[in-house]
Amino acid sequence: MRLGPNLGLPNHDKILGFGVQTRRDLMGANISGAVADGDGDGPPSRPRLGDIPESCAALVLAQLDPPEICKLSRLNRSFCGASSADFIWESKLPSNYRFIVEKVLGDTTLLTLQRKELYARLCRPILFDAGTKEVWLDKSTGGVCLSISSKALTITGIDDRRYWSHISTEESRYPTVAYLQQIWWFEVDGELEFQFPAGTYCLFFRLQLGKSSKRLGRRFCNAEHVHGWDIKPARFQLTTSDGQRAVSQCYLDNPGNWVLYHVGDFIVENPNALTKIKFSMTQIDCTHTKGGLCVDTALIYPSSVGKEFRSSCP
Repeated sequence: MRLGPNLGLPNHDKILGFGVQTRRDLMGANISGAVADGDGDGPPSRPRLGDIPESCAALVLAQLDPPEICKLSRLNRSFCGASSADFIWESKLPSNYRFIVEKVLGDTTLLTLQRKELYARLCRPILFDAGTKEVWLDKSTGGVCLSISSKALTITGIDDRRYWSHISTEESRYPTVAYLQQIWWFEVDGELEFQFPAGTYCLFFRLQLGKSSKRLGRRFCNAEHVHGWDIKPARFQLTTSDGQRAVSQCYLDNPGNWVLYHVGDFIVENPNALTKIKFSMTQIDCTHTKGGLCVDTALIYPSSVGKEFRSSCP
């Protein structure tokens, strides 16, 4: 029996670890039944995709990524039933999902959900820390992603209306972003303590030169206050509680567009321990002022997700 190429399935003998004979043995009951039910005058009926036992379908699905599982669940009843098996989705959840549910969200009732439902729930961004941070899972990989709003960052001079203000926006995960009109000493600091699954993570600042708004339904960006960023580069820094450190610098550019500026990467080796990270962005050359900058969020992505953004960073 062969599964047709139109199904977009990989080689199932390799996925399941079955040899051809083993697969035939699994299907033997259905084939024998088909022969026995015939009148013996014609060829036996061929096994169909729907003859695959649900337990075998589940073994196939367990080797696939979540989007592929959801696609194959529409093939037939066997795959549909198998796609809800808890053991499949338990393996797709990050190792720290209980920490996210119990310690970050404080909602243990989520643990009573089927694992497929829990996975879907955690893929939707969930606010925490008084609505200043978000956590969610990447739908394709199950990787843990976080965002930290401008209100959760320490910004020098943020309370002085001569320099900074919080402006409403529809272009952020949060209701407002921090807008810099003009300042001499530019410094933005942040920190986070979190239990990350093992792996490599990328940290970014999401920034825009200019203040965007809408006029007659069309987006407009006011770059009136943009100045000083082409004289000296901004400096980015990242440190972790276990001694890792990354430093980079670049000129801020591309007015009117939100840009992810890569701060650095860090590696988590112990998924059962809290990792504390500190990060900053500075431009403290007091020989000139700088301004016209929107600070939205700091973002943390697994490297498998963040690499696509990193490739577009200045």
